[in-house]
Amino acid sequence: MTDIFSLFQKIGSSTPVAKGPVTHLVVGLGNPGKDYEGTRHNAGFICIDEVAKRCGVKILSSKFHALVSEAECGGKRVLLMKPQTFMNLSGVAVAEAAGFYQIPPERILVICDDINFGVGHARIRLKGSNGGHNGLRNIEDRLGSQAYMRIRVGVGQKPSPEYDLAAWVLGRFPQDELHLLEETMAPRVADAVELMLAGKPEDAMSRYSK
Repeated sequence: MTDIFSLFQKIGSSTPVAKGPVTHLVVGLGNPGKDYEGTRHNAGFICIDEVAKRCGVKILSSKFHALVSEAECGGKRVLLMKPQTFMNLSGVAVAEAAGFYQIPPERILVICDDINFGVGHARIRLKGSNGGHNGLRNIEDRLGSQAYMRIRVGVGQKPSPEYDLAAWVLGRFPQDELHLLEETMAPRVADAVELMLAGKPEDAMSRYSK
């Protein structure tokens, strides 16, 4: 009987799930497939997997040219999304899902890599330019707006200006940097996502944007 009572207590203390339709999109950018796992361009995938873990879900359902899962985060009903269109066409999945749920750009949060600063740093913006990032550029083009939120996760600068950009972002992290991203930065990004969805973007920016 003790086990039964413990079960009821656990159920009763569970975090309530937000009801109703999806109101926000949280998108992690990357390239699909085993060949791209652990690459710098897939920092968004790594971070959104941590968000999903916090929410108690796995991003496995196929819809909107993406892998998706509905979840509760920051008191909102959200669609977690990993576009499967490859980076340069990320906006196809984002725009399709936004249109289906009638979600405006201001309720879309995108997590992506950024080569302008090192692993262990992130930059949060509520809107703005794509900064030359092809995934963000395509999202901007498809939405017709720059007014979506974004968390840019540092993946390190090229070793020299002459180094090929594609080779750099499609290269794999050294093991120590991958560990830092997975064990330290991804949880920090998940914290920031919760704050931003809870309507506290200034707190997220002051705590996690470097």
